[in-house]
Amino acid sequence: FLEVFEQMPLASVVGGKVFVTHGGLPTEPGVTLSDIRKIKRGCEPPNVGLMSDLLWADPQPFPGKSPSKRGVGYSFGPDITESFLKLNGLQLLVRSHEVKDEGYLVEHGGKTITVFSAPNYCDSMGNKGAFIHFDETCEPKFTQYTAVPHPNVRPMAYAQGMGGLFM
Repeated sequence: FLEVFEQMPLASVVGGKVFVTHGGLPTEPGVTLSDIRKIKRGCEPPNVGLMSDLLWADPQPFPGKSPSKRGVGYSFGPDITESFLKLNGLQLLVRSHEVKDEGYLVEHGGKTITVFSAPNYCDSMGNKGAFIHFDETCEPKFTQYTAVPHPNVRPMAYAQGMGGLFM
């Protein structure tokens, strides 16, 4: 699994307008899509730098960047979102990496969307899940859903392998 993850793309552009990544945006100014394409893959993600930002950065409501409350990476403000999108001729950032009560949250003046697809994350958060559909105009259309009942298994037991399911 790790070898597959290390080769997966860090980001994608949909319809020439929407930048999609797991975490967030680079906190250093002037990063282009070309710079992102040049990131060396096939290695563990570093704790800092462009790859780390794309995987772990989170939006914040105020300008600039701040150390992340998670302890790895940074949080980025609406000014960083605006600059990155403008420099790269894009209109929207879509990312995940954070539980959102309604399954998604639109921030940064409509230019950042966090979408989280796992309802009732870890069997304990009570959040909805969501996904986004983009038509040919790249306008986002949201679908929300709730968790469905599942077998009587202790929360997170599946994370312990098969042995955790039967205790």
